[in-house]
Amino acid sequence: MYDLQKAKALRMADRSEREKVQLELLRQHLRRAMGIPYYLKNLTVAGVEIDRLQSLEDLAGLPLTSRQDIDSNPEQFGLRDEEACRDIALTSGTTGDAVIVPYTENDLKRLAFNEAMAYMGAGVQKEDRVLLTVTLDRCFIAGLAYYSGAVKLGAAAIRSGPGQPERQWQYINDLKPRVIVGVPTFLYELGCWGQNNNIDVGACSIQTIVTIGEPARQPDHRPTPMGAQLSELWQANLSSSYGATEFETAFCECTEGVGGHVHPELMLVEIIDEKGNVLKEGQPGEVVVTPLGVEGFPLIRFRTGDVARLHTSPCRCGWTTDRLGGIEGRLAQRLKYRGTTLYPEAIFNVIQCNSNVVCGYVEVRKAADGSDDITVVAAADSKVSGEALADSLQARLRVRPVVVVRTVAEVKKVMSDDGGRKPKKFFDLR
Repeated sequence: MYDLQKAKALRMADRSEREKVQLELLRQHLRRAMGIPYYLKNLTVAGVEIDRLQSLEDLAGLPLTSRQDIDSNPEQFGLRDEEACRDIALTSGTTGDAVIVPYTENDLKRLAFNEAMAYMGAGVQKEDRVLLTVTLDRCFIAGLAYYSGAVKLGAAAIRSGPGQPERQWQYINDLKPRVIVGVPTFLYELGCWGQNNNIDVGACSIQTIVTIGEPARQPDHRPTPMGAQLSELWQANLSSSYGATEFETAFCECTEGVGGHVHPELMLVEIIDEKGNVLKEGQPGEVVVTPLGVEGFPLIRFRTGDVARLHTSPCRCGWTTDRLGGIEGRLAQRLKYRGTTLYPEAIFNVIQCNSNVVCGYVEVRKAADGSDDITVVAAADSKVSGEALADSLQARLRVRPVVVVRTVAEVKKVMSDDGGRKPKKFFDLR
């Protein structure tokens, strides 16, 4: 099922040929999902007849699944056969309580295949060494995914884990990895640490950067300010990836950097508006994913809460699969500020254009008139003023929130105070 060479052929096939394969995979997925109490009830109530599905367009007629549905009915989701479970993952919990996601043996093979194809698209070769600066512990699935994918591809994984820049540079100098995987802000800090310690970062062995956890690409496919700084600092190609523990699948950019390729054997992707209508190519809306072939935690039309655009034109790399553009924001974090709608990511992209800004976060409170009151807290040295950053925000976004500049140590402490896997960048105090 998860043969890399056959997978390459499917990615270069005509859309009609590929959709025939996907339609049968969808039928198989729906039959499996009927073994889950939640879907047995909901699909039965909706009158879904699996054998009567004639095309992938029929997917839009199936009920949507939200994170709230999972949180409200956790006992209604997931594998019932405990003996089939081989791994247990937990979501990060950034949008609510952590969700338990069981993996079967086949799910783990599927996971490895997903990341092997991602690596392949990003130009990773069998003879490469891949430095993984992501954690494999704490029930975190991404680290395991990138490790398994490297092994599946035939590359060598270096399981370094996060933190400790000096140790990371020792591995880079001694083991000569060509590929590095990690969160953009950490990889930038790692590069800066190298510069500050007289290392020629651009001349090291790293030639490809695969980013996870934070957006590194904008809707028009240009790198975010952080993504651009990474490429410049490391003198390396950038491939941004996006995924979620719940749907057990990830998108990763190829060497062309124009969106994360949709793996046709593993997922169906839709973009919907606020009313649930499927949008046309290139229109921004909520990303909805139906992961195909999952056994332990099958989902149907899962609403991610993330906003992006889908592109269906063939890619210059030769693959004809759809591509998901950069994540533009989260619906739960959409802000209304003085007549303007915006997402925190837009704010971060502006303040990161200032090379002296290391990181930052946004606080939102309810104003007296019922609108959102925004405070931007930036980590920078004394060269940066809040007024200057506010001027930049007004020029780019047409809004001028309050901007407070604090030391890097102060800001990082607030962002990591809850002990989560990812630095917290949005504080909703409404």
